[in-house]
Amino acid sequence: MDLLLRVWAAVPWHDWVALLLFVVGWVAYAAFASCRAKVERTFMSSTNHYRRLWMLQVTYRDQRVVDAAITQNLASSPSFWASTTILILGGLLAVLGASEKATEIVRDLPFAARTSMLVFDLKVVVMLAVFVYAFFRFTWSMRVYSFGAIMVGAAPNKDIFDQGLADRQEFANRAGELMGMAAESFADGLRAYYMSFAVIAWFISPEFFALSTLAVLSVLYRREFRSDVSVVLKADAPISASTIAASLASSHAVPHEASHEAMHASDPVSAQASATPRTQP
Repeated sequence: MDLLLRVWAAVPWHDWVALLLFVVGWVAYAAFASCRAKVERTFMSSTNHYRRLWMLQVTYRDQRVVDAAITQNLASSPSFWASTTILILGGLLAVLGASEKATEIVRDLPFAARTSMLVFDLKVVVMLAVFVYAFFRFTWSMRVYSFGAIMVGAAPNKDIFDQGLADRQEFANRAGELMGMAAESFADGLRAYYMSFAVIAWFISPEFFALSTLAVLSVLYRREFRSDVSVVLKADAPISASTIAASLASSHAVPHEASHEAMHASDPVSAQASATPRTQP
């Protein structure tokens, strides 16, 4: 309790205002992005739609090697970022352990604000909190992707779906939603990396920290809602799952009928029997 009172008294009010803007802006933007995805086709909702279509395609394939490779490739990205985050956390802990020397180095910078060692430690702790959050989101994304890989591996064979013993749409919705959860967790981790650049500006001045927070939020908004990638994903009308199912069903039915006719034509006895007219007694 005494430490909190010391920190509250030692940190200037404009630092607290900038920190409050950072926290409120981050939380508000995350809530805004989540709610926006429920009412219109955003970057995340568009990709979630294609993930469901992907899982629907899985139910029409006998060999799912490609799907397993795609899932493994998707899971490798959060694994890389989680490993990188561990290295960053180790470096920040080392800075926190040698905060006196680090404070002297920062004070020598001509554009950095002159602060006490306690305020400097607070800035490093905030940076640590940002990357700890990113680490948990990346590792959770890895786990959810592994759950998705298990679902793909445990999916019934195509014949089971064809016979109506398993529901294709129900499996595609569950597996696609699981893959979407993994992607959303990965996006949260990347968003934390973006926000860490605003915290770096805090070492210069609280005013620059506040401006950097607004700038990072603006960049995130443009990337997720106004980028060229989002325009491409939303360019075409959403492909319905029923359209995909009908197309795949017809494409599987035609080769089956063609192969049946080819086998019938290759059998001379059957062909002659079918060509010979039957006479009534």
